[in-house]
Amino acid sequence: MEKYRRSLYFWVLLGTLAGVAVGHFAPGVGTNLKPLGDAFISILKMLIAPIIFCTVVLGVSGAGDMKKVGRVGGKALLYFEVVSTIALGIGLLVGNVLKPGAGFNVDSVTLTGEATAEYVKRAGETSFTETLLHIIPKSFFDPFTGSGDLLQVLLIAILFGYGLNKLGDRGKTLRSGIETSSHVFFAIVGLVMLAAPIGAFGGMAFTVGKFGMTSITPMLRLMGSFYLTCILFVVLVLGSIAHFTGFSIFKFIAYIRAELFLVLGTSSSESALAPLMEKLERAGCSKSVVGLVVPSGYSFNLDGTNIYLTLAILFLAQALGIDLSLGQQLTVIGVAMLTSKGASGVTGAGFVTLAATLTVIPSVPVSSLALILGIDRFMSEARALTNIIGNGVATIVVSRWEGELDHSALELALVGTSFEPEKR
Repeated sequence: MEKYRRSLYFWVLLGTLAGVAVGHFAPGVGTNLKPLGDAFISILKMLIAPIIFCTVVLGVSGAGDMKKVGRVGGKALLYFEVVSTIALGIGLLVGNVLKPGAGFNVDSVTLTGEATAEYVKRAGETSFTETLLHIIPKSFFDPFTGSGDLLQVLLIAILFGYGLNKLGDRGKTLRSGIETSSHVFFAIVGLVMLAAPIGAFGGMAFTVGKFGMTSITPMLRLMGSFYLTCILFVVLVLGSIAHFTGFSIFKFIAYIRAELFLVLGTSSSESALAPLMEKLERAGCSKSVVGLVVPSGYSFNLDGTNIYLTLAILFLAQALGIDLSLGQQLTVIGVAMLTSKGASGVTGAGFVTLAATLTVIPSVPVSSLALILGIDRFMSEARALTNIIGNGVATIVVSRWEGELDHSALELALVGTSFEPEKR
């Protein structure tokens, strides 16, 4: 029991159950606890911009020769976009077929409020051209101090990483400073996540207090739909890609099982980044390809997050009784392909990215996220596990594409035989 009491998962579960109890037995109190969930979301939004900046800058600046970066990076990005689009599409497909939010019947007016209504109005008045131009910030620091736009942060990070890469040895000190800053922000996130049980408590108490115990059933349907979709994606989509690349997805999962358990315990694929890179090198992938694809994949190839984005948005729309047109759903895919690139492997980033993606659907208020805050922590495991498996498969695929995959090392690694690849 002592082991469980030290687990964040245990306390989030306890907070969620406590929120259900308060919302059910004291609905008035539960409704008034909404600020706890709102505060938790706001803190995460405050931290995600610098985390994205540090992660992307380190990935681009540490890639080595820019000619190889261009070649390998181009192949990796092509793979990322194709697979990410498939993941987004599967999320929409499952959401439309299973309809996990149907029957929730939430009144959007009670969620939107005056401030959100004004925000929705501004979003509706923004044209597509203005949206694209908005990606370019007014100043270098504006995304960090003003707009907080994730795409602006991503643009600045890519350009900064390129410039730092071109500096070579002269940029080592600066890169080291950014790497240290990255560790600092990760530590802050770890501290903030200690408040996740409080945020889950407030979010769940508000949901149950406002909408009653019947609100639990749709959320359980959402969780079940999401886990099912992730399993299908890993087995069918990633399994097919692995088969055509020459290895078994099940053997690969068994090979990185220690990293998967680490991710399961932390709900963050970031925690397993270093050991995953080491195992991929031992499995025959070249060090240079691993060093470029894995870090960039943590920002550009988040399959689990992509599935979550589209499925969760459909859930919220269905819960509010909003029928999204095919055009709106395709718009969600297009925007999510961009906003999801700003979600790192840190716990909570997927939830923040969901809020950013919601801006393209003005009729679905961002404040509706309070409906799923209480269960988001329990979907983050599936997101993180799917993300790390997807990045591992992507690295092997790009290594083979580059002609830098040692097939013998891969085969021996996946059958459990110790093998030390030759130096490259």
